[in-house]
Amino acid sequence: MPHSHHSHSGQFCRHAKGTLEDVVKAAINQKFRVFGISEHVPRYRKEDLYPEEDGLEIEELSNTFEKYLDEAHRLKKAYSQEISILVGLETEFITQLDLEHLSSAIQRHGCVIDYLVGSIHHVNGIPIDFDRVTYERAVASFASASNSSSTPDILDRFYEAYFDAQVELMEKFHPEIIGHFDLCRLYEPSIQFRSRPNIWSKIERNVTFGISYGALFELNAAAFRKGWRTPYPGEDIFELIRHKGGRFALSDDSHGPLVVGQNYDRLFRFLREVGLQEIWYLKQSDRENVGGRRVEAIKMTGDEWLNDEFWNFAAGTSE
Repeated sequence: MPHSHHSHSGQFCRHAKGTLEDVVKAAINQKFRVFGISEHVPRYRKEDLYPEEDGLEIEELSNTFEKYLDEAHRLKKAYSQEISILVGLETEFITQLDLEHLSSAIQRHGCVIDYLVGSIHHVNGIPIDFDRVTYERAVASFASASNSSSTPDILDRFYEAYFDAQVELMEKFHPEIIGHFDLCRLYEPSIQFRSRPNIWSKIERNVTFGISYGALFELNAAAFRKGWRTPYPGEDIFELIRHKGGRFALSDDSHGPLVVGQNYDRLFRFLREVGLQEIWYLKQSDRENVGGRRVEAIKMTGDEWLNDEFWNFAAGTSE
């Protein structure tokens, strides 16, 4: 203890800050013992670039990702006596083209990719976590569907598309970590999915499938800095996962050295309040898992993680 399975650096992600080495050093300084670095896979269409990437060529994203893998493994070796670094990637699923390229990347680099963070950041090809205006555009893109009274409202169609994309990604790649499960309600955290039966059934389907192959569902502290009172996922999905016997891992989703471990003190209080008895983390393994990668999930009981000295260092990391 402690662990994070999801992080970024400004060196390889333009909406983050700092170098990857600075991120690793910050994790060491904060007494992390397992730290997963998970830069985004490239995007493959010019129209999928973000505003901060204006002027970039698509080829540059692929070159940057190659450099990331090289640098991540250099750091993994250089700091191996101080911290266990896992080299991963965070997925994108904008169109089927992204899944095709992800499959090729895994085949090409499989020996140096320890694990996947399976995340969805787009619906209908539109980013849902860039800003509120773009999110609302993504929701509005479903308005062209039938307006009959039997048709789910626009927001329901938006959520359905998100969770359908999520399960497709899970089925094809079996990511070890399910990233920010309910990012689709980033700007509407009070939405109660249980009151939307068609959405809830898809959530149950996705959770059940993730459990079936051994996924870890991340408790992502980034939600706190987005104004949530819980980590991702919200309490309804958290309780569903727990009820079904799902396994949770911790992530800070940091985007630079200054936010490594941010809000882990709030995460700790949340977990203590809900009485979570087990947390899990990834560790290198000699055996391939269902996704063909060599990591395995390790359990920590409440006595092990609740009393860990790390939480003394986590105090004061809230924003």
